Amino acid sequence: MKTLFLYFATALAEIVGCYLPYLWLQRNGSVWLLLPAAASLALFVWLLTLHDHAAGRVYAAYGGIYIGVALAWLWAVDGIRPTTWDAAGAGVALIGMSIIAFQPR
Repeated sequence: MKTLFLYFATALAEIVGCYLPYLWLQRNGSVWLLLPAAASLALFVWLLTLHDHAAGRVYAAYGGIYIGVALAWLWAVDGIRPTTWDAAGAGVALIGMSIIAFQPR
């Protein structure tokens, strides 16, 4: 449970850290959006250090969770409903992530 929470929190921190500069650059947002963006990216990096597996394995498995969270963000924040193809791709990625993250020790 701790592992899944960390993956989701890490993905959310990365997405927020990248979305806020996007708002600043593409949607004429305030330059002040860069401060919470930097804090969110710092949180993202710190959260990656809390995983108890080898860094390369964490990054590989994290990718699957990131895809799922990014599609949820697409729907919740951007108001664009993911397609069936998006869901299928995320499902495949999450299966791959699960194989990597939850392999027998």
